[in-house]
Amino acid sequence: MLSKMAMHSLRSPGSLRKLVASSTRMLSSTPKADTVRESASSTRREPCESASMMDIGTRRIFSEDHDIFRQTVRRFFQEEIVPYQEQILDVRKLPVASVCNCYVLHLMLHLSARSYSNCTGPGWALHSDIVMPYISHYGTKEQIDKFIPAMTAGKCIGALGMTEPGAGSDLQGIRTNAKKDGDDYILNGSKVFITNGYMSDLVVVVAVTNPQAKTAAHGISLFLVEEGMKGFIKGKKLKKMGLKAQDTAELFFEDVRLPKSALLGQENKGFYYLMNELPQERLLIGIMAIASCEFMFEETRKYVKERKAFGKTLSKLQVIQHKLAEIKTETAIGRAFMDQCLEIHNTRGLDSSTASMAKYWASDLQNKVADRCVQLHGGWGYMQEYGICRAYTDARVQPIYGGSNEIMKELIARQIVMD
Repeated sequence: MLSKMAMHSLRSPGSLRKLVASSTRMLSSTPKADTVRESASSTRREPCESASMMDIGTRRIFSEDHDIFRQTVRRFFQEEIVPYQEQILDVRKLPVASVCNCYVLHLMLHLSARSYSNCTGPGWALHSDIVMPYISHYGTKEQIDKFIPAMTAGKCIGALGMTEPGAGSDLQGIRTNAKKDGDDYILNGSKVFITNGYMSDLVVVVAVTNPQAKTAAHGISLFLVEEGMKGFIKGKKLKKMGLKAQDTAELFFEDVRLPKSALLGQENKGFYYLMNELPQERLLIGIMAIASCEFMFEETRKYVKERKAFGKTLSKLQVIQHKLAEIKTETAIGRAFMDQCLEIHNTRGLDSSTASMAKYWASDLQNKVADRCVQLHGGWGYMQEYGICRAYTDARVQPIYGGSNEIMKELIARQIVMD
C-alpha cells in the first residue's frame, strides 16, 4: 500500500507539492562542502575493482562526505520511490519535479542513485539542474527573488520549452515568436516533448524576437511564461515508449501577452545562454547513462547466477561469461571518462565538444548494454515486471533528447576541423 502522504499526492496537487518539498528536505539534509575535498585517498577503489559496480565508498573523485550523501539519497529512493513504482507508472501523478540543490559532484551522485533505483519517474533533474540555473545565471534580482525560493521549496515546478514539432535538435529552426507591442511582447507558437510540461508552473520558453537578424542564432530570446497567463494552453500528456511515469506534454501559446519583466536576460541573447547551459544538460544525460549501465550489469549478473539451463546456472556457460566481461569492461571505460568529465565540470566547466562526447558515447553504450542484458534475461527480459525491461525502454530516448547523437557528432567535428 502507498504511504498516507503518497496516497494524498495521487488525489491532490497541493499534497503533491508537500511531497515534493518533503523530498527536498530529505535530500538537502546531507553534508555539503564549498569545494571538493582532496581527501580521496589512493586506497579508494574504482567500481570495476569492487564487488559491485554500484558500491558506495568507491571512485577516487569522491570523499567520505560524498559517501554519506550517497547513502542518504539511495535510502530516499529505496524508501520513498521504489515501493510505489508501479503506482507511479499507473497514474503518472507522483512528483515530476523536486529539488536537490547540490554542488556538481553531489548532483551527479543524486542522478546516479536514481538510475540505480531504476525509477525514472521523478523528473527533478530538469527542474533543479537545468531550468533553475537559467534563472539564477541570467535572471534579474526580481526574477531570482520571485522564482528561486518557490522552486527550491517545490512550490513552483519548472520546465524548458525548446523543442517544436518542426525543430528538435536544430534550435535555429524554431518558429515560436515574440513580437514587441509597446513595452510588452506577444508570444505565439507551440512546443512539444516538454518534460514537466503538464504540471509546470513556470516555463522558460525559447522564441524568435528578431527574424531579420544576420543569423537565426542572433535573433532568439528566452521568456518566463507562468501558469495561468491568458493564451498559455497545455496540451495532452504524451504517451511514450519509455519514461512512462514522467510528465511530457505539448504547450501552446496563443497571443500570450508578456510584460518586459518576463524577458530572461537580454533580448536576442537567448541562443548564447542556451549554448552556455547545454553542456551541463548533456553531462547529466551521460551520468545517468553510465549509472544505468552499472545497474543493468549488476541486475543481469544476479539473474544469470540464479537462472539454470542445461543442468547448470547460466553464469557457468562461457558465452555468458564473455558477454558479462564485455559489458563490465565497456562500462568501466565509460565510468572513467565520465568521472574525468565530472572533475573538469566541477572545477572550470565542461566545454561543448567534450560534453557532446560524453552524451553521445554514454547514451549509445547504454542502449547497447540494455540490448545485451535483455538478451541475457531471455524471455523474462521482455516482461515489464523485470526491471531490465523498463531499463531497456527508458534507455531509448537518451540518444535523442538533449540534442540527438547525430548533432553531438557534428559539434565534436566542428571543434576538430576548425581553423
